Amino acid sequence: MTATATRVLVLNSGSSSVKYQLLDMADGTRLAVGLVERIGEETSRLAHTPLATGGVKRETEGAIADHEAALKAVAAELAADGLGLDSPQLAAIGHRVVHGGLKFTAPTVIDEAVLKEIERLVPVAPLHNPANITGIRTAQALRPDLPQVAVFDTAFHTTMPEYAARYAIDVETADAHRIRRYGFHGTSHAYVSRRAAALLGKDPSEVNVIVLHLGNGASASAVRGGRCVDTSMGLTPLEGLVMGTRSGDIDPAVTFHLKRVAGMSTDEIDVLLNKRSGLIGLCGDNDMREIRRRIDEGDQRARLAFDIYVHRLKKYIGAYYAVLGRVDAIAFTAGVGENAAPVREAAIAGLEELGMAVDASLNAVRSDEPRLISPDYARVAVAVVPTDEELEIAQQTYALVNA
Repeated sequence: MTATATRVLVLNSGSSSVKYQLLDMADGTRLAVGLVERIGEETSRLAHTPLATGGVKRETEGAIADHEAALKAVAAELAADGLGLDSPQLAAIGHRVVHGGLKFTAPTVIDEAVLKEIERLVPVAPLHNPANITGIRTAQALRPDLPQVAVFDTAFHTTMPEYAARYAIDVETADAHRIRRYGFHGTSHAYVSRRAAALLGKDPSEVNVIVLHLGNGASASAVRGGRCVDTSMGLTPLEGLVMGTRSGDIDPAVTFHLKRVAGMSTDEIDVLLNKRSGLIGLCGDNDMREIRRRIDEGDQRARLAFDIYVHRLKKYIGAYYAVLGRVDAIAFTAGVGENAAPVREAAIAGLEELGMAVDASLNAVRSDEPRLISPDYARVAVAVVPTDEELEIAQQTYALVNA
């Protein structure tokens, strides 16, 4: 890497999409952002915004056959702005990888052995790791000389003690099949917990934070002194909070019951719990804005879905308060956490005896900046901290290749 190579391209490859950002780590500025979606369909779409040259979004539609074609299209868009992948200023490509198991506890330079281990984890991340691998191999083909770094969603949670990470099942069976709590959204939880500490004017090592990452996927974490000690997602992203389309916590015997009584196959139950449950299963909508609109119109089904969602949140806040013993801040983040003031208000309501409260006027403010929404007298700070997973991935990638 040359002394002038300060740029990092961040790639988040999904099964039919690629999100990307190009950042200059000299000052953390974004040079370009974009999204390729509906890969493999006739109506693929590429939206590209060259922030370095004025930020005017360009959108193109047309068939993009696969991830290789998608990344080549991204490279062409970047090149058109003088930000091509052949630039000597490009230091590395950072890849979001969802599941790293127990082996990967930190960002890792990708070689063939690393790729094989990521492939070995496909059975516990069948929706995510294959797409991540495709993105990595395609990027390697485009720039084989450039360091490619994997940043794992699970890495931040590998600091959990064994008593928090293990399930109470037969140890030999669990170990043979790598069954344990891994947790996800780790880059977001890491970033937000640090920003929450900074908002309080303290070092992360001095602060205990409960992070609530509330998007279409949702997870909570208990962070003590900058280290995760518990998190709501488990072996897969299905466990924990009520989500947009996922059930979250459920009696495991429900699956046996559906198989025996309803005659559902394993695959059908998988689809039910991952894609037809959560908010969309409860009321037919997984957009919190639409749910709130329906509630305002008196829709009782939407009201029940909202109440179930909030009830689960409260349970995790209380549980993680008990785990941490002392809580300095609750941090709301991601699409719902950052934008849905009624969710924040409802989740904290009734927790005054735990030192938490929300100031209605502060909670109503919309901003892209980290901010406190609790009154001055509250013993526990309640914060809204916009997440920035791409910046976190870029920082970890750049730090590794610089080292």
